[in-house]
Amino acid sequence: MSDTPLSIEIKGLIRQEGPISVARYMALALGHPGHGYYMTRDPLGAAGDFTTSPEISQMFGEIIGLWATHRWMILGSPARLSLVELGPGRGTLMADALRAIGKVMPDFARAIEVHLVETSPVLRQAQAKALRGTRPVWHDHLSTLPDQPLIVIANEFFDALPIHQLVYQGGRWHERLVGLRDGELAFGLAPEPAPAPQAPQGEALDGTILEYHEAGSLVMAELSARLARFGGAALIIDYGHIELGVGDTLQAMAGHAHVDPLARPGEADLTTHVCFETLARIAMDKKLAIDILTTQAQFLNELGIRPMAANLKRHATPEQAEAIDRALERLTDDAPRAMGSLFKVLAISAPGA
Repeated sequence: MSDTPLSIEIKGLIRQEGPISVARYMALALGHPGHGYYMTRDPLGAAGDFTTSPEISQMFGEIIGLWATHRWMILGSPARLSLVELGPGRGTLMADALRAIGKVMPDFARAIEVHLVETSPVLRQAQAKALRGTRPVWHDHLSTLPDQPLIVIANEFFDALPIHQLVYQGGRWHERLVGLRDGELAFGLAPEPAPAPQAPQGEALDGTILEYHEAGSLVMAELSARLARFGGAALIIDYGHIELGVGDTLQAMAGHAHVDPLARPGEADLTTHVCFETLARIAMDKKLAIDILTTQAQFLNELGIRPMAANLKRHATPEQAEAIDRALERLTDDAPRAMGSLFKVLAISAPGA
């Protein structure tokens, strides 16, 4: 197996310091300043490694724009508001949302200040091109957002945040580590038992894997605290499960195909399934309301994606109409390669928002 520049660096780190956690491995693989996956490339589209919902159809971003318009009205139509996206990809979702907002509610469009939480210099360039004329402000962290009401969108953001994995062995939980075996990166276990946050009750089978989303929980806590303080709402869309469970969901994608998560650090996307129950509990701890917790299919259908598709088809060529049908199916169907039931939606809001 040939090394990537980052695998050489990680192997050197392990030889010097010992095995590292899965969370640290993910953080290096995705965010290393010189060789991290998201720091060095645009991963989206046919020429990349995966495709997200905004890249499939403009309908997705437009639906979210309509949701944001409704939330702005519930907030009392403030004259200034931060429209924030976490992990904005190429800026496609935000561009589509802003276009829909401008058509249905010009007053809201004038109130918006666009803020993007993005660390990738490559994707920031793509976002600047897609959002030319809107003067977006970029942030590395939520902490630098302005102190004012906000509406937040996070589509396929939480799945790429580092996680810890724990493995049940001999009656105790042990942290899963990345070390070296015969000179190659390999999974192993820490010899000492580790605390297991949110572990299921009772005995587990040896080899059971529990994932602890520490980074995602910290982001959710900060987001919830900001909403509670300044008012607003957030919409989180990602693949995952509504209820807490066990199992290994760590996966790597390269060239639209699954690959070994340890094989090509820095050159493959790493993600895990999001636990929406955990995110919802954090929001409720901050006294936020859970407005929506459902599948992507139900969310899009209830907000009118099918009438939107029918309207687009009225002005489309036969080839364009077929493409609209394919996009609608992929966004809302339950088929294995579709997103309808695999992706979940969580909407939260501050009291009175």
